[in-house]
Amino acid sequence: MAMRLPSPSSTHRRIPTLPSFASFTPRRCNVAMASAKRSPKRLKYSTPRFTKEGEFLSIEVDPSGADSWKLEPVVELLRQGAVGVIPTDTVYAIVCDCKNHSAVERLRRIKKIESSKPLSILCRSLRDIDTYTMGFPRGDGHGHANVFCAVKQCLPGPYTFILTASKELPKQCVGYGTTSVKYASRKNVGVRISDDSVCQAILQALDAPLICTSVKGPKENEWMIDPITIGDIYGPEGLDFVVDGGVRVAEPSTIVDMTGPYPKVIRQGKGPILQWMVVEDEDESSLRQDLIASGT
Repeated sequence: MAMRLPSPSSTHRRIPTLPSFASFTPRRCNVAMASAKRSPKRLKYSTPRFTKEGEFLSIEVDPSGADSWKLEPVVELLRQGAVGVIPTDTVYAIVCDCKNHSAVERLRRIKKIESSKPLSILCRSLRDIDTYTMGFPRGDGHGHANVFCAVKQCLPGPYTFILTASKELPKQCVGYGTTSVKYASRKNVGVRISDDSVCQAILQALDAPLICTSVKGPKENEWMIDPITIGDIYGPEGLDFVVDGGVRVAEPSTIVDMTGPYPKVIRQGKGPILQWMVVEDEDESSLRQDLIASGT
């Protein structure tokens, strides 16, 4: 059941928001079209509200983050173990507290992600990446390049970097390789630092990173970009809240695998391919679908 605000005749003042649109056309991605009419249950909050047990919360915010005070109930819900949807600088992401075991399991169940598949982390800064992974290659004087300086120029930005997870990351967040023998021994996780004001406001207020996975449609390479449609579809599946930052463009992050001898692009997305990255061929990419399952 969605929370309803007072009727228009009420004295509560509605806060206008600005829609978020991009001017370019995505290349390799499809938009998940809504099969149902747009829901009338869109909520524009004049004051922060908490959901009651069994209810679904939707909060509409300015994409610029100007009204980030509205996010206080979302942050509190995340601390309590909620699973919800927030905007990023690419597509919308389903998120939860990475250290809350039951929340991570609920996220996997809502998104129907197998426990063997890795999830991604939305980080506040490079410090979070250093804490929850073994870090980026720094060079060793034996011909291996120091790509850390190059990576810093990409973040925050529309990239997901696959790194080896550290012991600080709870086991239920880590993918224990794929069914392919070639990758079976690896314990990897994708890391992101999103260049989105709303996303960063939530992370800073929470003072912790979030586990995340992209909100995909029913078809391969299809992303859901309308937060109202996302709420209508995933709300009944157990989602607790949606932060509505406007309709997005269906272009996910570029995924770069940093666990091998050189940085390898395994999915081209919004982030441009840079000179120090190597593009993976289609045969290799087909073996790594588990690694890109959660990339936003």
